[in-house]
Amino acid sequence: MATGPAATGVAAPVDQVVDELRARFGDRVSTAPAVCDQHGRDEGWHAAVPPDAVVFAASTDDVVAVVQACARHRVPLIPFGVGTSLEGHVAAVRGGISLDLSQMATVLEVNAEDLDCRVQAGVTRRALNDVLRRDGLFFPIDPGADATLGGMAATRASGTNAVRYGTMRDVVLGLTAVLADGSVVRTGTRARKSSAGYDLTRMLVGSEGTLGVITEVALRVHGIPECIGSAVSSFATLDGAVRTVIETIQLGVPVARLELLDAMQVAACNAYSGLDLPVAPLLLLEFHGSETTVADDAAAVERLSTNNGGNGWAWSTDQAERERLWRARHDAYYAAKALRPGALAVPTDVCVPISRLAACIAETRADLDASGLTAPIVGHVGDGNFHALVLFDPDDDSEKQRAQDVHTRMVERALAAGGTCTGEHGVGYGKLDFMRTEHDAGALAAMAAVKHALDPDEILNPGKLVPALD
Repeated sequence: MATGPAATGVAAPVDQVVDELRARFGDRVSTAPAVCDQHGRDEGWHAAVPPDAVVFAASTDDVVAVVQACARHRVPLIPFGVGTSLEGHVAAVRGGISLDLSQMATVLEVNAEDLDCRVQAGVTRRALNDVLRRDGLFFPIDPGADATLGGMAATRASGTNAVRYGTMRDVVLGLTAVLADGSVVRTGTRARKSSAGYDLTRMLVGSEGTLGVITEVALRVHGIPECIGSAVSSFATLDGAVRTVIETIQLGVPVARLELLDAMQVAACNAYSGLDLPVAPLLLLEFHGSETTVADDAAAVERLSTNNGGNGWAWSTDQAERERLWRARHDAYYAAKALRPGALAVPTDVCVPISRLAACIAETRADLDASGLTAPIVGHVGDGNFHALVLFDPDDDSEKQRAQDVHTRMVERALAAGGTCTGEHGVGYGKLDFMRTEHDAGALAAMAAVKHALDPDEILNPGKLVPALD
C-alpha cells in the first residue's frame, strides 16, 4: 500500500453536516464504506483516504447548498468527478465531504457558428464529442482517461493533441464556480479576447478544487478536419526519435499529435492492445487539414524521420486503423501496468523545453535502467512532456524507495533544464514537496495568500496544491 497523509477527524461537525444534507438530498447522501472508499482513491499509487460522506450533486444550486453547509461547520469538502486523477487529488486527507459532480452531465449549449459550447462539470470528454459530432465539431483535449471536463479544468489537463490545440488553459473561455462561502462566480465571456480585469478563469483552471468548485465550463471547440492522417515510424535509437520530434517542431510542421513510445512501452502496447508494431522506439503522429496539406506535412516529417534513422514509415487516413492506433496509445498506462501485475506505478510527468528534450530523455532512460525497475517511457513529446511509469512491488520497501528516488531525479533534471515537475497531471498531495523545489518562497507565499483570501477556513480540498509555509 502506498503511503500518504492520514485523515484528521472532524467527526462531530461532519455528523451535523450529514444530518443537514440528508434533510435536503435524501438518498443522494451516502456514508456507505464502499462508496466512501471509491471516492477517496484515484488511479495513482498514493494511499486512498476516504471521506466521511459522499453527496451527489445535480445542479449548481445543489453545490451551493453543500458548500454552505460545510462552511457553517468548517468541514472539508473535496470535489470529485470520476476519479481518474493520479496525484491524490480526491483523497480526504482531513476528512469531510466528497462532492460527486458526475450527475451534472448535461451539454447546456453548442454555438456552432462561434465554435464554442457550455457544459456542466460532470460531462466527460467523450460524451461532449458525441454531441459535437452532430454539428461537425470536436473538442481537442484528450487525456488518456475519459475524464470529466470539470476535473480536466481543475487540473489544467492536456493530452495527445496539445502540440497543436493547447491545454485546458487554452480552451476554457469561462467558468461557473462556487466559492468557499457558497457564493457563485461566473468568469469570462464568449468573446475571443478581453482586457477586463483579473483573469479569474485562468486562476481557477488548475486550482484543483482548492479555490472553488467548478460547476460549468465554457469551452472553445474546433471543426472536424477535412482530412486526418496518422503515421508511425520506428527508430534504431531513442535519440533518433527525439531528434525527429525536435526538428519537426523547429521546422513548424503543424502536427496535431506527436507521441513517443520507447521500446518497452511498444512491447507493452503490442501485448495489451493486440498490435504488431516493431519493438523499437516509435513515433505516433497525426496530421489535420485538407488532403493536400496532410500529405505534404506527412512527407515533410517522413524526410526528417529518414534522416534520423527512422524506418518502416507508414501512414493512413483510414479511420478504423487510426482509431486502433490511438486507442492503444490512450491505453498505454494500463498496458504498462500489465507488464508487472500487482505492482504499483509512479506516473511521472515532467515537461521541459524542446531543446532540452533529447538530453532529459536519454539521462532518464539511463537512470531507469540503472535502477533495475521496469519503467517504460511515453510522452506528448511535441510539447516537451514525457512520462516514465515506474513500477515497483508495494511490499518491497527498497523498490519503493528506488522508484521515488528515480522520480525525484527526473524532477530535478527537468527543473535544471527550465522545465516543470508536472506538465498535465497536477499536484494533488503527491507532488507537494516538488512545489517547494520548483517555486521560490515569494511565489509560494503569493499562492498561499490567494488561497487564504478565497478560502480562509481552508475547507476546499485542503492539503493539496499549495504546500504549508514554513
